[in-house]
Amino acid sequence: MPFIVTEACIQCRYTDCVEVCPMDCFVAGPNFLVIDPDGCIDCSVCVPQCPVQAIVNAAEVPPDQADYVALNARLAKAPGWQPIRRHEPPMAEHVHWAQVSAKRHLLQV
Repeated sequence: MPFIVTEACIQCRYTDCVEVCPMDCFVAGPNFLVIDPDGCIDCSVCVPQCPVQAIVNAAEVPPDQADYVALNARLAKAPGWQPIRRHEPPMAEHVHWAQVSAKRHLLQV
């Protein structure tokens, strides 16, 4: 089962995880990252790199985040979403947004 990115990433978009991914399976949108499940080899090296603990194994995703499994798969192939292979600065105000839990309504697709 692949790893996925959950709600905690919205409005933060930290990219520390991107640098360690051996399969280059992260895809970037305007204010969120996803993991392409077709490329993820379940290695988990990205998990400890996320400062907001947004990356989880899809088989262990909390019930309130379960829809992010399908969302990662869909957005990984969405027009305008691009593979990201190197570190970029986090979003403006990421420190504030890292403390906010209910951010789904802010997701830009």
